[in-house]
Amino acid sequence: MIAVVYSGSKTAFWKITQNGQVVAHCNTTGLNPCFVDPKTILQILNKKVALVNNAENIKKIYFFAAGASSADRKEELAKTLSSFFKYSKVVVENDLFGAAIAACYNQPGIVGMLGSGAHCAYFDGKKPLNNNFGLGYILGDEGSSNYFGKILLKEFLSHKMPKDIEAKFTLTHNLDRPQILERIYNKPQANIFLTSFFDFITQNSKHEYIRKLIDEGFEKYFETYILPTSQKHKGSELHIVGKVAAELEDRLRLTAGKYGLEIKSIIKEPIQNLLKHYTN
Repeated sequence: MIAVVYSGSKTAFWKITQNGQVVAHCNTTGLNPCFVDPKTILQILNKKVALVNNAENIKKIYFFAAGASSADRKEELAKTLSSFFKYSKVVVENDLFGAAIAACYNQPGIVGMLGSGAHCAYFDGKKPLNNNFGLGYILGDEGSSNYFGKILLKEFLSHKMPKDIEAKFTLTHNLDRPQILERIYNKPQANIFLTSFFDFITQNSKHEYIRKLIDEGFEKYFETYILPTSQKHKGSELHIVGKVAAELEDRLRLTAGKYGLEIKSIIKEPIQNLLKHYTN
């Protein structure tokens, strides 16, 4: 058996295959090693029947995780997974690596990520080239669901929203200033809390105010990530992976057009393409 896993900070998608056929699958909480400690990871794994029942039969795991960006993080996560999947060889790479394979397979191209976080890299057909873009949800992630959550909350707390949107936001989330600040500054996984407001963005994307926030966020994304990479690797095809890119595809393609760029493909969930790559 082979397991292929793609984990953002919010959700991890698991596919278990035998002889090229999916025999089990499930989703778990995201297993970002920056935010989830080994003990918690094992607790999460033990709650999934599909993983418990197949743990001893899986011989290899390809695991792509947000937060697995350093050698130490990869080693720590691989060690934790190996203690649960005792007979499996575990290969851990970061989520950008997985996104690049899902979008390009073994062909070169520029791969952007727009999900709970944001990233971009040139993929040479074997691996994404190192860059300085991965600054996380506090210093970076422009255009991501984290980013839009931060913008919405700042606008709400500053009373800068149009009255109709403010009323709708209040009705939807029923949060006040103390609750929001407590959740962000004193509770764990503030990044997941911020991503939870992305549904409000998509549900109200036709409103002029929200549409402006979306366009400004995507402009920041292109100017921060895509343009520097495309200027360095002129003529490369551009692919973007992630929920934000897929659910706001029309606005994203319009933004690309403003900069004279065309997006070759947009992939919401890279797990399917990763599955094809590692089981064919």
